Amino acid sequence: MRKTIVLAGMLLFSVSTQAQILDAIKSAVKDNTGIDLNTPVKTTTSTTTPKNTSATSSPINLGSLTSTQISSGLKEALSLGVNEGVKKLGVTDGFLKNEAVKILMPEKLRKVDTTLRSLGLGSLADQGVKLLNRAAEDAVTEAAPIFTKAITSMTITDAKNILLGSDNAATNYLQTKTQSQLFTAFQPKVKASLGKVGADSVWKGIISKYNMLTGQSVTTDLNEYVTTETINGVFKMVAEKESGIRNTPAMRTTSILQKVFGAQDTK
Repeated sequence: MRKTIVLAGMLLFSVSTQAQILDAIKSAVKDNTGIDLNTPVKTTTSTTTPKNTSATSSPINLGSLTSTQISSGLKEALSLGVNEGVKKLGVTDGFLKNEAVKILMPEKLRKVDTTLRSLGLGSLADQGVKLLNRAAEDAVTEAAPIFTKAITSMTITDAKNILLGSDNAATNYLQTKTQSQLFTAFQPKVKASLGKVGADSVWKGIISKYNMLTGQSVTTDLNEYVTTETINGVFKMVAEKESGIRNTPAMRTTSILQKVFGAQDTK
């Protein structure tokens, strides 16, 4: 019992001594640094506030452009694409030697092509494809005024969105809005060209020979097919020109093109 009391006394003395030493240290720190160790230091949690980029997400300044100016710039780019496209396509081999727009055998007649070639009549099949392209090359020369009318009568209510859209946004817009009316206006031109270059008579012979050899009865509307393919070919050329104007300042040859498309350079 006496030993226990002695041990307890020694422990209390040790704790008391440690407390006195700690108080002395705290006092010395406060005197030398001004920091009171008895006062808890508040810790702050560092949070990173995400930058608000909404105000600067679109560095393009279209404030100085009116919808009318933007519409005029887009229409001019489309008109240039049509005129240049028609000029390139409306010559010998303009369609035939341009892989991007070359008119192939109609899908419905691909088996005709395969059968003719298997029977050693590949030259006849080649002649048929060649004349489809010759008809398109002849007919497309009549396309410019039809396309131009569609462009000038086009109302662009969402001009800014089209300007800031994809590289061929204006072309896509025009094609969506005018495909059917262009087809109606252009189909008679293609029909005349099919007869002019002899494509209609050659294809009658091709299909007749195929039907005789296979015992089948195949028909197709070449006029509808070539009309659609010719129009699509022109649109491909227009899209190529639009993309060039959007991405190559040197291709902006007029003040309105420079002003309108210069505004979207940083998009």
